[in-house]
Amino acid sequence: MRLSGKIAVITGAGSGIGQATAELFAREGAKVVGGDMNLAGLEAVAENVRQAGGEMVAVKTNIAVREQAEALVDAAVSRYGRLDILVNNAGVMDHNAGIHSVPDEMWDRIFSINVTGTMYMTRKGAQVMLAGGGGSIVNLASTAALNGSTAGVAYTASKHAVVGMTRSTAWQYAQRGIRCNAVMPGGTLTAIVQLSDIEKWDKEGAARITPYHQLMPMTMEVIDIAELILFLGSDAARRINGAIIPADGGWTTS
Repeated sequence: MRLSGKIAVITGAGSGIGQATAELFAREGAKVVGGDMNLAGLEAVAENVRQAGGEMVAVKTNIAVREQAEALVDAAVSRYGRLDILVNNAGVMDHNAGIHSVPDEMWDRIFSINVTGTMYMTRKGAQVMLAGGGGSIVNLASTAALNGSTAGVAYTASKHAVVGMTRSTAWQYAQRGIRCNAVMPGGTLTAIVQLSDIEKWDKEGAARITPYHQLMPMTMEVIDIAELILFLGSDAARRINGAIIPADGGWTTS
């Protein structure tokens, strides 16, 4: 098994990419501590893992709240004594608004979760990893981190920030045993997409990004993304650090 004996914390583990990653990690031998704001969904995933013979702990977590983000990492350390892999998957989308029409509350919500929450998790995770001799951090960015044509300004700016955080972390701790990489999913069938209320979309912004979305060669499956996350978290990627890897079926080559 590729993650035998590893201790992993995964945010947004109650659905979508986070769920697929938690279940895959457990199948590959990791002990998983999952966080999500949707406790019912998270507990259902944990039960799936246990039914399959794996081990997963569910912790209701809003990573935008520093105390809750830190408590999620603390839960792993309290139960297992260390942290080997941190997957910063939790995130929220915007409604495609451009800079002239983005509401303050949308901007603040996107950044509080996608950027500040990821920072809280990474800061606490890095502290534990430094004390324990190292580990692997995998951040979920997006194709929106490469261009301006995938989403609205808030989500796009937030994912560019995640890439910057990834690169800084990779460089700062490269000689101290911590690797940090990012995955950039393309269009993927997840709850963040399926539950999006089209009626709330910014019509002007949505019209502007639609031509680029029509170039998408394929829709990704969550397991495709989870497999890449697993590789980056595993010892097979022990020399890979600071990589920002698209998983989009070739969309960003257009």
